[in-house]
Amino acid sequence: MRKLVLFLHASLDGFVEGPNGEMDIGWISYDADLEQHAKGILSTANTVIWGRGTYQMMHSYWPSVPSNPSASQYEREHAEWIEKTEKIVFSTTLDKVEWNNSKLVRENVAEEIIRLKQQPGEDMVVLGSPRFAHHLMQLDLIDTYKITVSPVLIGDGLPLFQGLKEKVNLKLIENKTFDSGAVGLVYDAVSSEN
Repeated sequence: MRKLVLFLHASLDGFVEGPNGEMDIGWISYDADLEQHAKGILSTANTVIWGRGTYQMMHSYWPSVPSNPSASQYEREHAEWIEKTEKIVFSTTLDKVEWNNSKLVRENVAEEIIRLKQQPGEDMVVLGSPRFAHHLMQLDLIDTYKITVSPVLIGDGLPLFQGLKEKVNLKLIENKTFDSGAVGLVYDAVSSEN
């Protein structure tokens, strides 16, 4: 069975976006070390899960990277990966998605995620989309949390965790410290049936 992996960057005080809203993420300690970590996470996934906002933001940027002469090698490789990867977009307001290998799902989030988990293939990764991730957490659909914590306090913004109604038990699988002082944490959700 495929896993649904949440991959997000957070500040030490628990925010995934700063007080200025979407894309207020300039505080992330992103360097070559963290690039390699992200590349490793994405190497085990062949499906990206997004909400509307992140899909639109990513679609407005990544398809233009291959023709951008100032793009780094890492950006070019990521653009190539994301172009060929299956992208599932959950939105009740979009009428269509036009990016290569994209599919729009407008209803029955839990049922669709469960169906996708039962298909053969590699992991599915929620890449960004923190508001949609909150919804998936509330539905208890996240199998693995891969969180990088940057060594910064930003004071306000969108919390990493929000709206949970019940306790979620986690098991630490991996932790590593990056050159920047950021920490990578990997937790598996522990089923209450265990």
